[in-house]
Amino acid sequence: MLAGTGAVALVGCQPARSPNSARAVTIPDPLLVQVANGLGVLRGADRQTIPRSVATADGLAIYATAPEGPDTAFWRIDTATGRTSTRVKLPGRWVPQAVSASGTTVALTANEVNVTAGRPDGRDVTPVLIADVTGVRHRLELRGNFVPETFTEDLAGLFVLEWLPATAPDHYRVRVVDLATKAPGPLSTRAKAPIPPGAEEEMRGDGRQAVLAPDRTTLYTLYTHQPDHQHTRDLVSGRPGNVHAFVHTLNLTERWAYCIDLPHPFGEASASGHAMAISPDGGRLFVADVTSGSVAEISTEELTVRRTATLAKGVLAGAPPAGGTGHAAADRERLFIGAGTMVRTVNLARPSLATEWPVREPVTGLVLSPDGKRLYVGQTDAVSWHDSATGTELGRAAVPGLVVVHGLAGPA
Repeated sequence: MLAGTGAVALVGCQPARSPNSARAVTIPDPLLVQVANGLGVLRGADRQTIPRSVATADGLAIYATAPEGPDTAFWRIDTATGRTSTRVKLPGRWVPQAVSASGTTVALTANEVNVTAGRPDGRDVTPVLIADVTGVRHRLELRGNFVPETFTEDLAGLFVLEWLPATAPDHYRVRVVDLATKAPGPLSTRAKAPIPPGAEEEMRGDGRQAVLAPDRTTLYTLYTHQPDHQHTRDLVSGRPGNVHAFVHTLNLTERWAYCIDLPHPFGEASASGHAMAISPDGGRLFVADVTSGSVAEISTEELTVRRTATLAKGVLAGAPPAGGTGHAAADRERLFIGAGTMVRTVNLARPSLATEWPVREPVTGLVLSPDGKRLYVGQTDAVSWHDSATGTELGRAAVPGLVVVHGLAGPA
């Protein structure tokens, strides 16, 4: 339960008042977090936990489900106000998996799965339900083992990971399901040409993190540990390929994909030690490897690595070089990297370590306030906020069961 001492606890969206609510800690900006039993919204002195749910990319809304007899209740929650839509009934049992970039449409599956949460169990058929606040829009019975990722911009297609072989999956490829025909097919190349048969990329490894561009037209996903992987461009040209990390770029408007290779040593160490953040204007994408101390800056217009910097091996981890989970946030001038019990600021004008400060427990997420003056740091069962220039702790709120701080619960 996301309730600090004296807070308002909203578990499953049912409010319960505490007699000591006046003593609750007020958080300056509404935050979207993951806790042990679902998504959480921290708004002022209020706390809300929403099991079986998925959030929109901008944090403005959460779609939730709950069992209702043999069926499923489905509704939308406005994170800024807490208001909910009318609940609609979906036939059968479903959990929300992916929401469109527009925030209006949701793909639901019978079992909880996730693009960045490892391989699914083996299966021959994947049922998928497409719904919005009015009810069911499409019902799919996909032959094979599929995990929904996101929608095309026009909502006519659903991007999925197809895991192969279906009953004993160990690798996957990205495909798009035409919702009119209900048939999955290949993406296009960056040149908007159909991918030839046999040239679709098949990947092994870890999907670490996904970031949606501010204009909602492109989804960037960081992949690591891809032994002997060949991109579509390599398969078409016959060139050998062997990369250990790359950013998979998915154009939601034109349905093409392109992979931006990351140089050594990205992908050599633990996937959890990698983190990604995008600039507010969407022009630059940053990837950090806390184990090696490496930072890469990617031009999202050119889809190339513009420059890299090494701050010193292990300097970003705040822990032994062997490990640490990485987290990142960026504004126009600074990249914040958290791992272990340290937060570092990288000067983006000329990538270099600018400042650093310790926090009480290992970092579980970094989020900048809309004005850039406060940096929220997830920690063990708590969120603290700091002066982003000096690192001075400005406040702290208990969040029992905190897993990670996702972002702002509303527009930045």
